[in-house]
Amino acid sequence: MRMVEIIGAGFGRTGTASLKRALELLGYDPCHHMSEVLKQPRTTVEWTTALNGDPSVLPGLLSGYRATLDFPACLLWRELMELYPTAKVLLSVRDPQSWYESARATILNPIRGENIDERLAALLMPFSEAMASRGFRRDLGEAETIAVFNRHNEAVRAGVEPSRLLVYEAGTGWEPLCAFLGADVPDVPFPHSNDSASFRENVGKVLSGNAEDLANEPAN
Repeated sequence: MRMVEIIGAGFGRTGTASLKRALELLGYDPCHHMSEVLKQPRTTVEWTTALNGDPSVLPGLLSGYRATLDFPACLLWRELMELYPTAKVLLSVRDPQSWYESARATILNPIRGENIDERLAALLMPFSEAMASRGFRRDLGEAETIAVFNRHNEAVRAGVEPSRLLVYEAGTGWEPLCAFLGADVPDVPFPHSNDSASFRENVGKVLSGNAEDLANEPAN
């Protein structure tokens, strides 16, 4: 049975979409990412349960995955370390101000629109509230949001033994990642995807597609 071997502890907008592709190219396939949640919105029910303090749902949520990155799993890095004691921890980081500017244009500015199905919205609202209770809030000002980002990264650095942790600076390419994992550097460029300019368009497509799927399902 596949088990999680890499726990991504970094917030979204720290190069996690590119890292997802990189890890999968290195054989850590599949890698769980927030994009998986958007494609399978009903998993937000179990993720909400985990975020609200019941980690017993995590093995089922992550069954078959070899790595995690981004939200919501990064908010549960402590629980995942206990669940997968041999997994390595990957803390993706970037300059805090640069992170905030990127996040403000994307994940801190959620898409709203008439095309989002009401049942989808009903799933996402408690999920968003549960992430907020774990520290990822969208209602804070710039200084407070950056402080949250910095505190999270400092907590991971302090809470993970150095031999188990890689602090990965976005944009540094294959070498530090492959050295950490004991893998050969692939003969392909490091992936680059999901920049701020394309984020909102891509998420909008996912939400519109999910809304259509949910609308075709019988109501509970």
